[in-house]
Amino acid sequence: MEYQNTIYKEFRLTGLGLHTGRTVTVTVKPAPDNFGIAFRRTDRNNIITQQALADNVGETSRGTTLGSGRNSIATIEHLMSALHGMNVDNALIELDGGEVPIIDGSARPWLLQLVRVGVRQQRVERQVFTIKEPLHFEYEKTGSVFDVEPCDHFAVRCEIDFADTVIGRQVAEMNDFNEYAASIAPCRTFVFLHEIEPLLHLNLIKGGSLDNALVFVNKELTSKQLKRLAKTFHKDVNQFKVHDGVLNTTDPYFPNEPARHKLLDFIGDVRLFGSMINAKFNIYKPGHKANNAFARYLLEYKKSIEKQ
Repeated sequence: MEYQNTIYKEFRLTGLGLHTGRTVTVTVKPAPDNFGIAFRRTDRNNIITQQALADNVGETSRGTTLGSGRNSIATIEHLMSALHGMNVDNALIELDGGEVPIIDGSARPWLLQLVRVGVRQQRVERQVFTIKEPLHFEYEKTGSVFDVEPCDHFAVRCEIDFADTVIGRQVAEMNDFNEYAASIAPCRTFVFLHEIEPLLHLNLIKGGSLDNALVFVNKELTSKQLKRLAKTFHKDVNQFKVHDGVLNTTDPYFPNEPARHKLLDFIGDVRLFGSMINAKFNIYKPGHKANNAFARYLLEYKKSIEKQ
């Protein structure tokens, strides 16, 4: 028998939102049995608590966003991933803004805080959904494929394929959550330079920096381009570099860090299923939009099983 978990005491982290560039403080608090994971904004007069569930996701274009409009809460995936990785069932997350800070672009800062305050067992039994038959789901809009195998614990094999780019095809695996802290949580988000250049011109990723993302470059950059980018990212142009296709002042932690980060995101997004799951997931070309569609598919599958 497994029991639900929450954290021993609250903790706070402050940082910049990736897209807004605004400073936001997040407070993660313990929550009672059967509460689940929920977010609420304290900067609104009419405080609304939103459960972290797939059906409540309103936007997935540049991250996973709960709700929509003025009360939305963006970029929840890394925090959700850390909570999932630490087997936290119940927590209340309060923000004084509309976006979870990007911090270093990984789940590691959240994980370190969860380890620091500690996770405690509660008195109510955890409801784990165990998948007992093979499942297959395709999200045609992005070419994403999700195959599920029965397993007595949570495991993931993730394959990404960025053909004709410096990333190419990569595979990452997590056989159980004992591997999460060292192998998955530190892996940072990544983008291609050609994808973010228009956003930079429009000032739409105000909190982005070379400290919280790996930026991949598919073409040789001129000295003029390097100078402009150095100015954008507030770096000394003499220290700016493109090394092995990465525009950064730091090297990747792993050769397959992009695949590991996609796995990290999946762990956060699939937690929006609402409970822990026992299954082996074989995922191909995942992304927030496809992950959310898959989590909704699993919810419908669960409902069909419960009707039988």
